[in-house]
Amino acid sequence: MAEAGKPYFVHESSYVDDGAVIGDGTKIWHFSHVLPHAVLGAKCSVGQNVNIGGKAVIGNNVKIQNNVSIYDEVVLEDDVFCGPSMVFTNVMNPRSHISRKHEYKKTLVKRGATLGANSTIVCGTTVGRYAFVGAGAVVTKDVPDYALVYGNPARQHGWMCQCGVKLELQGAAALCGACGSRYALADGRLRPL
Repeated sequence: MAEAGKPYFVHESSYVDDGAVIGDGTKIWHFSHVLPHAVLGAKCSVGQNVNIGGKAVIGNNVKIQNNVSIYDEVVLEDDVFCGPSMVFTNVMNPRSHISRKHEYKKTLVKRGATLGANSTIVCGTTVGRYAFVGAGAVVTKDVPDYALVYGNPARQHGWMCQCGVKLELQGAAALCGACGSRYALADGRLRPL
């Protein structure tokens, strides 16, 4: 049950360690653990069996589905969606017998990005604003804003509207058939008009 007087909900099977910062309206569901000094914004949804590291920073209205670990040095901006069982890494060459905590690399997922189920985001990469990473993709390099990527390794296969619909380019312009948003493509970058 939620603790009395707290502006957020934590299921009784979960742990939020002292020193963690949790925003108003956030819900933390079954068997999850938020470590000390982690920061979660307002109105987030943290699914079952989620682990959030002490140096993780999570914005507002972020949806983290079941079985996801948000490690130290991972930053999720507002409105990010992390699909079920997707994976972040934090070290490029892990070994059980060698401590490499001093080698953690920052991973940034920008506002509105979607990380599909079972995708893997290799540490040190940036996923752009409103980018869409397909299910099972392995992201090994930066993803541009609004890009649609999938595969192993992930490669770009088009552009996505902010509303989550694949865009059809007409020359250097695109109009979203779902929401009517307009975009322009210049120098390999898509931007809203």
